[in-house]
Amino acid sequence: MSALPGSGPGAAVTGLDASPVDSSPETLAELPPLTEQTRREAREIIARYPQPRSALLPMLHLVQSYQGYVSPEGVALCADELGLTKAEVGAVATFYTMYKRRPAGRHLVSVCTNTLCAVLGGQRIYDALSADLGIHHDETTADGSITLEHAECLAACDYAPVVTVDYEFYDQQDVESARSLVAALRRGEKPHPTRGAPLTDFRGVSRQLAGFSQHADEAAARAAVDAPMQDEPTLRGVRLAAERGETAPPMPGPEPEPADAGEPAETVAPSGGTGETPEEEAADARVAAADTPAERAGAAQTHPDTGAEYGRPRPPAGRQREGTDTPPAAEPATGTDPTQSKEA
Repeated sequence: MSALPGSGPGAAVTGLDASPVDSSPETLAELPPLTEQTRREAREIIARYPQPRSALLPMLHLVQSYQGYVSPEGVALCADELGLTKAEVGAVATFYTMYKRRPAGRHLVSVCTNTLCAVLGGQRIYDALSADLGIHHDETTADGSITLEHAECLAACDYAPVVTVDYEFYDQQDVESARSLVAALRRGEKPHPTRGAPLTDFRGVSRQLAGFSQHADEAAARAAVDAPMQDEPTLRGVRLAAERGETAPPMPGPEPEPADAGEPAETVAPSGGTGETPEEEAADARVAAADTPAERAGAAQTHPDTGAEYGRPRPPAGRQREGTDTPPAAEPATGTDPTQSKEA
């Protein structure tokens, strides 16, 4: 896999993160420790799942919320609590780009450069921010304020071009508006997203993704949920349809399945035009549909017909056969002339 356009040498590639984890002594010395509180919260996450290892993804967000990336210590904690190897944990942490392998900045700025955003200026936005900040994909400014990354589709094509900060949306951006946004972030400001919750920071949103509130109190959490929403582009088509009295055609319902979908059609609805009883006609269909000699023999054994082809004699006309007819047994061979009488 190749690095994205505008990425520096050795930068992380799309998809699997090929960059090495930062385990330099200088970085590790500056990290806040993962405490017993971290372990208690990790166990709280594990208790939510019937299978402990299912808790790995939110646990990785949890350690990232404490240390700003998935550190070697974070990998070891997850492995220890889940009974996994560090290699198994590392395989997950390197698969998803939302888990960082080097300390991330205070804010993660993601610029969508996928098709529609790129056509409308997403790549120009990314190139301008990269030049202003002096960093490439998945790199962090020297002051630790911003980590910049290319983003694959952010599922907001009706708001293109889109920039997110810590996964909160800043819609319909251009080069100058994106530059102003990043400059404000570097000054310590938190411009309100165009929709969604108020901006916090990368560690805060990582905690939210781990399943814990990132807000100081309940009032702040409610305010985040009730934040204003910008929905005009998304709902424009719905509103126009309502104004014009337009509705979508009804969706056809699914075709009802026959009562016994595993049987040939003739066994579900015999034609009645073969001169046989419905039971006989259905049984003929089962025999004809058999794929193997064993299936054919099984179908033949339960056939109500009495033809010689099924190994049984035909009963007298007009009499319903009951039970199983067995051909009369042959007389045992005696080695004598059958024309001679016993007296002879």
